[in-house]
Amino acid sequence: MEESVRMPLIGDKAPAFEAVTTQGNISFPADYEGKWVILFSHPADFTPVCTTEFMTFGSMIGEFEALNVQLIGLSVDSLYAHIAWLRKIQELEWKGKKNIEVTFPLIEDIRMEVAKKYGMIQPSASNTQAVRAVFVIDPKGVIRAILYYPLSTGRNFDEIKRLVIALQKADSDNVATPADWRPGDDVIVPTAGSCGTAKERMESKDEDMYCLDWFLCFKREKK
Repeated sequence: MEESVRMPLIGDKAPAFEAVTTQGNISFPADYEGKWVILFSHPADFTPVCTTEFMTFGSMIGEFEALNVQLIGLSVDSLYAHIAWLRKIQELEWKGKKNIEVTFPLIEDIRMEVAKKYGMIQPSASNTQAVRAVFVIDPKGVIRAILYYPLSTGRNFDEIKRLVIALQKADSDNVATPADWRPGDDVIVPTAGSCGTAKERMESKDEDMYCLDWFLCFKREKK
């Protein structure tokens, strides 16, 4: 009987692995200490939805690098299939994206060892392909967010980028971000731990802070 593997959850340390990629061998997460990482899987090379996703990710490499984010892709295809597919992507043009060179690592996972560690193989969807999983991992190697998409639906890469920025904002300023938050929007001050503190928040003279009620206070972002 195949040993079951517990799928990692938000707050867990990212499961470690060694892998062969299009950019050489990697040891994860040790090789990326101090960086944010987006580890994502796709069902298969030379498939239409995956191709549009890689063209999008490839066109955004510089944007993610500016955020100290390393992209790492994975599918259960061979290294040779990866290389041939990425070369073909460079020949395609879609939505103004062309000559896209994918320079981030794409993991070869023929035995599905990494995919199974991260719960990327979901039998009810497919036994032979990884679902569209996204793991956002912080510089300490801790999983901070997990997104799953079905095989038929391409991901929203603006949202993935927004999610990383929001997590970085929460860490740097000890705040939370409201619905549909974008950089520059007001942020949420964490809920007070006592009634006394809540009253103080409501009566605060801080011009940058305002409250809708004792449990919902915002801080204005300085323009």
